[in-house]
Amino acid sequence: MSSPSEAITAPERTSRAGKSAVAEDLKRFGPSGTVQPLDLIQSQMYCKRLAKSHYENFSVASWLLPKGLRQDFFNIYAYCRWSDDLADEVGSRAESLRLLQWWREELFACFSGTARHPVFVALAETIRLHSLSRDPFQHLLDAFVQDQTVTRYGSQSEVLDYCRGSANPVGRILLQVARVADPASQQLSDRICTGLQIANFCQDLRQDALLGRIYLPKDLWNRFQLTEREILAGTRSDALRFALKVWVDLARTCLVGGLPLVKQTPRWLARDIQLFARGGLTILNNIALANFDVWTHPIEVTKKQKAALLLRAMFSPRSTQVAELSRPRGSL
Repeated sequence: MSSPSEAITAPERTSRAGKSAVAEDLKRFGPSGTVQPLDLIQSQMYCKRLAKSHYENFSVASWLLPKGLRQDFFNIYAYCRWSDDLADEVGSRAESLRLLQWWREELFACFSGTARHPVFVALAETIRLHSLSRDPFQHLLDAFVQDQTVTRYGSQSEVLDYCRGSANPVGRILLQVARVADPASQQLSDRICTGLQIANFCQDLRQDALLGRIYLPKDLWNRFQLTEREILAGTRSDALRFALKVWVDLARTCLVGGLPLVKQTPRWLARDIQLFARGGLTILNNIALANFDVWTHPIEVTKKQKAALLLRAMFSPRSTQVAELSRPRGSL
């Protein structure tokens, strides 16, 4: 599964060093960890290092945040990163389920004031400062558990329901940090988070298939007469590209529909929303420019595009204008 922290990270692959790095962290801080519990300062430093060393664009985004909030974002990201790694980097679904249950118990301990893991020691301070609720954190874990047991989706509505747990809660957490609680803003946030998640699914269709997961729903398979074997094999066919185009259009609709959120949040959060929502739109545009072929070569945001996104976020944080989707001549 792609990281549920896509609301605060552009929809690019967010892999860490792999199973060996996760195994080392589990050896130190897991259920049978050998490291003595860290104090608050040490735990905050751990979360900061985790965020900065494993996600380049998150480090860039942190520059746009008020200094007083950067540590809170590091802590939230670290929670999402550990959750994602326990789901995808352990090597066994049964073991992932066991560790995710342990992680859930750590989350409950965090909210009861008995945090032990460094991520939760740091996160507990963020929860206290911003009066965060437990539900969004728990919903994220529910989605990671679902990834261990559900690898196919029958309909688009099932995928959207999955996004409500896998992505939307992160946006809700950040709105709480920003003291934005009105339902209209929450709905706009949900659209952006869902759009980012689906953009990530589009970008990572091949990588997810290698993990045995297909998020592209079966109703699209039937509509374009696709087979499971074609999708898993990454067979480049017009049918598969047409199906992907439907998803790209859906993700774009979600992101464009949610972009007015930048007018309803503090300026610091509007900058990050600009950066990552438009990062998602850039990914979708690059997929279209590749004629909806995500199998021949990876789809990435170029350095030039990243610079343009950063400048726009810095100097036009309230902008909602969006260019048309670009496509090569003779494309679908």
